[in-house]
Amino acid sequence: MQLSSPSSRRRRTRADITARNREEPSVKPTPILAALVAAGSLALPAAADDRISIGTGGTGGLFYVIGAGMAEVINSHMDGAFARAEVTGASVENIRRVSAGQLTFGLSSSSTLYEAAKGEGPFADGAQPVAGLAYLYPAALQVATLEDTGIAGFEDLAGKKINLGPPGSNSAVLAQRLLEAYGVFDPENVQFLSYAEGVTALENGMVDAIAVLAGAPTAALIDLDARKDMVMLSLDQDKIAALFETYPFYKPYVIPAGTYGDQTTDVTVVNDPATAFIGADADPAMVEALTAAIFDNLDELAGVHPQAAEITLRTAPDTPIPLHPGAAAYFAGH
Repeated sequence: MQLSSPSSRRRRTRADITARNREEPSVKPTPILAALVAAGSLALPAAADDRISIGTGGTGGLFYVIGAGMAEVINSHMDGAFARAEVTGASVENIRRVSAGQLTFGLSSSSTLYEAAKGEGPFADGAQPVAGLAYLYPAALQVATLEDTGIAGFEDLAGKKINLGPPGSNSAVLAQRLLEAYGVFDPENVQFLSYAEGVTALENGMVDAIAVLAGAPTAALIDLDARKDMVMLSLDQDKIAALFETYPFYKPYVIPAGTYGDQTTDVTVVNDPATAFIGADADPAMVEALTAAIFDNLDELAGVHPQAAEITLRTAPDTPIPLHPGAAAYFAGH
């Protein structure tokens, strides 16, 4: 078991649940992000076949920022294309609308996309005709506590009050599954607060630990780390091997030491990656051109947000469902 211990100097930086449509903490706007979001929201008149609509999430979230950046890259590098990022309820809505032909492609958590293809969870009414476009970036379930709680590992969470994340969120679903794998889940001791509310509750002693599903570092934990002696809990993969067998869309992920000021060792967490997907019957030539426009210009996309720099050719083919033939053809050549 590994955990991060506090440093003497803190840097001042800032039931399975069904419906899954809140993905990550909101993103603080910057001038470059605002410009990209505004540009991504505008589409010039074009023939219907030339329009590319991208299902993202709320305007304050990372899905929308990444989607708007993709729209800009596509418009710059795909001949005749006019792309725009669409504001949506994120994963579940994106999948249903792409399947219905209302969106060209969309963003989703890997877990939700896997269930859509299998006809499980929110899609128990029927499997959706979707295919993978690309693995994008990790979304890590980060479980944090404070030094004075005495909690050093997941086993110590037995009988403790824990905030799992917003109600109905992927964070709450994954955190419950993780606690169940350790045998410490107690429905009487969990809360479903927003990430910001969870941090406040932890600081006030109302909960003993919090779970946050987001890229690392994330604003909620940066703020907590700046004010308190934060401790992050690290997984023992041998103890939760069954979790990865039962839910193959989850992956282990290591948050390097120093990601947060108080984090002095590597921390192993569960990753529910963000994934781009497209309709299974989309034209292969169009999909290959779309994939090329994005992945031939990752340097431009990386400027949208630090998390966009995590999108790489090396990891892109690792989607939770089979790649679309057009995307597979592009990656095979690169």
